[in-house]
Amino acid sequence: MVEGQIIQLPLVLLLAALLLLALLSLLAVKVLKSAFVGKQTAQKEPDWSVPVVDADAEGTSLFHRWDVRFKLVALLGFAFLVVATRSPEAAMIALLLSFSTVLVAQQPVYRSLKRLLAMSGFLGMFLLVMPLTVVTHPEDILLVFSGLEFLPFNLRGLQLALAIVGKACAVALLMEPLLATASLARTVEGLTRLGVPEKVAQMILLAHRYIFVFLEEARRMKTGMQVRGFKPRTSTETLQVMGNFLGMLFVRSFERTHRVYAAMQSRGYRGRFPAPFYFKVTAGDWLHAGVWLLLGIGLLVFDRLGAA
Repeated sequence: MVEGQIIQLPLVLLLAALLLLALLSLLAVKVLKSAFVGKQTAQKEPDWSVPVVDADAEGTSLFHRWDVRFKLVALLGFAFLVVATRSPEAAMIALLLSFSTVLVAQQPVYRSLKRLLAMSGFLGMFLLVMPLTVVTHPEDILLVFSGLEFLPFNLRGLQLALAIVGKACAVALLMEPLLATASLARTVEGLTRLGVPEKVAQMILLAHRYIFVFLEEARRMKTGMQVRGFKPRTSTETLQVMGNFLGMLFVRSFERTHRVYAAMQSRGYRGRFPAPFYFKVTAGDWLHAGVWLLLGIGLLVFDRLGAA
């Protein structure tokens, strides 16, 4: 192993830092969960049959008025350019831009934070594993704690982990302005206008619509099993019951697909959905798309010049 610059630190400093990090993480999770619970109790009981991805499709923000085709190309292109960056500084700038996008698009901040909270467990592993496993270079700075000399903490690995986490969070935050500011049907229609096969678009719409129906069916069956006294245990009887549960869910889902297809045919479905959305391109659509792509290119240039 190539030796880098070693800095000796007492073990108690590491323990104090881990304890502080754990307390801050628990506090953040508790605050976010309380905010989510308060938000959900303040609302009416949601309709399980209606997908919620495009719950805020009606609005007056810039992203709501933006042509969905330009929005898809610009934001996805910006996301790809963000992923191509390498430095944590560029990742943090992209994260700030994405968060400001959520505010400009008038999207609920709690929903975006909930998305990040769902990713936190997976992304947290990078912050722990990469500083301990990255290959050491001669210019690296290694933190060595007393009693743990065999486990040096590489600050360059921490920088790489921060870059990955920042880019992942930035791309995740972009999904709210991208998907929630237009109806899913309009977004999918925009995809077909950009060259996505129409069959794929139909599969996306049907899968997104009826996965909620199947989840509700599974919930009802689970409630029925619990009312009859079923309690999961580590036994062969539990495996048999769960096997019957999955089989019955599959049969009911299969039967429902036939009923849905027959209903679609009776309403005139002949292999394609009607496309009631008429797209009208304006100069603002071109301007907004150009601004976002230029921001992504500028971020990539800043990252490369900083690395040089």
